[in-house]
Amino acid sequence: MLSGGLDSATVLAIARADGFECHCLTVDYGQRHRVELAAAARVAAAVGAASHRVLSLDLRAIGGSALTDEIDVPHGGDPGVGGVPVTYVPARNTVLLALLLGHAEVTGAVDLFIGANAVDYSGYPDCRPAFLDAFAQLANLGTVAGAEHGARFQVHAPLIELTKAEIILRGVELGLDYGLTHSCYDPDAAGRACGDCDSCTLRKRGFEEAGVPDPTRYG
Repeated sequence: MLSGGLDSATVLAIARADGFECHCLTVDYGQRHRVELAAAARVAAAVGAASHRVLSLDLRAIGGSALTDEIDVPHGGDPGVGGVPVTYVPARNTVLLALLLGHAEVTGAVDLFIGANAVDYSGYPDCRPAFLDAFAQLANLGTVAGAEHGARFQVHAPLIELTKAEIILRGVELGLDYGLTHSCYDPDAAGRACGDCDSCTLRKRGFEEAGVPDPTRYG
């Protein structure tokens, strides 16, 4: 699952380093920060994905999030403090993993990779290990590959227990160019990051703590 952000790009680099042939799926779900779609294409090409598919699914029809609805993206807060923020997209990872599962079943894959993180994150419930474990069970019960052919799907979240700084250092070790990625929830018209939404705050803090120059373009 490749969003074009820092975390998913790192997961792709890790999977490639571990010898996996990677078939990436990016979902255009009507997100405010659609500039990340171009970032996903750049990352897939640079890291050597075997294929990269973009699927359109407009979650604006449901709304309920600052990323898909007429709700202001919060700025200047401390991510993870004060409850789940309005940038949470209802059931997003459930939907995205279901699409990735379908893609895997068609391609004959059993390993699903996602950039979920439960350390430096905004408190989203669908980024937690219990959710990912439950989805793996669902995958094995609810597919022909699992229920009839004995396939055993695994959801890999190699960043789940890493800090943002540790994630960045791992990516740098693998030669990943973070200048290709995009994380901001509220970029300007030129695609430059705002610098103080939750996602930008976590990204900036990660580069600072890692002691790595931040290649992000800020407006």
